[in-house]
Amino acid sequence: MLLALDISNTNIKFGLYDKVTMKRHWVVSTARQRTTDEYAMVLNDLMRHVGYQFTDIDDIIISSVVPPLTPVFQDLALNYCDKEALLVNYKLDLGFKLLVDNPWEVGSDRIVTALAAYHLYGGPAIIIAFSTATTFDVISAEGDFLGGAIAPGLVISAEALSSAASQLYRVNLVPPTTALGKNTIENMQSGIIYGHVGLVQGLLHRLCAEIPGRNHGDKVKIIAHGGLAQLMAPIIPEIQQVNQFLPLEGLRLAYERLRR
Repeated sequence: MLLALDISNTNIKFGLYDKVTMKRHWVVSTARQRTTDEYAMVLNDLMRHVGYQFTDIDDIIISSVVPPLTPVFQDLALNYCDKEALLVNYKLDLGFKLLVDNPWEVGSDRIVTALAAYHLYGGPAIIIAFSTATTFDVISAEGDFLGGAIAPGLVISAEALSSAASQLYRVNLVPPTTALGKNTIENMQSGIIYGHVGLVQGLLHRLCAEIPGRNHGDKVKIIAHGGLAQLMAPIIPEIQQVNQFLPLEGLRLAYERLRR
């Protein structure tokens, strides 16, 4: 079986695959201070709970945007599974081009989600990740990575607002009934959430217009994932698909290509 690991700033996703079928998946909070042994025990408990163990793992592939944790999970692969993990990076030939100024700056998470989005939905496409940051990745009709945009995420924006203004406080990230707030909580929820909707829609409009070679009538697929995608997708009609397994599916597809 293949163990796919997506290590992001907020969460770590684990996917256990039997060929193309995801048998199990788990999400744990990212804790930079945890050791190899601690993460191994967490994963071991999750697997044992559903009848699997480390000896069932034949290969491991990792996408990481948290540099301190990359060697932690590489050590886990070696010490507990007796496997050398594949590490996704910009140097690998995954069947598409990174058409940006500095390919080494493109995070492995963006690489694998681009691969998955094109394989599952085709291009041109824009992938929105609602996580610590809200990122936009643009894919051409041929599947190449064209670049994108990175904006502060919802949680970052809410925390910045409450910490910088003495008379404001943290609020639940729930869309208010109307944009016209009648009290401080509704005012903040409207500004944070509907303000983010405006940010997303504005960037989508600009990014779609700048996709090279796109005819006006060409439909751009808009796919969302990330911890806050379920909150935002219902209030952003441009989003056509929400797929929380996009990073794990991209890792599976990358593994299949690399192990041919």
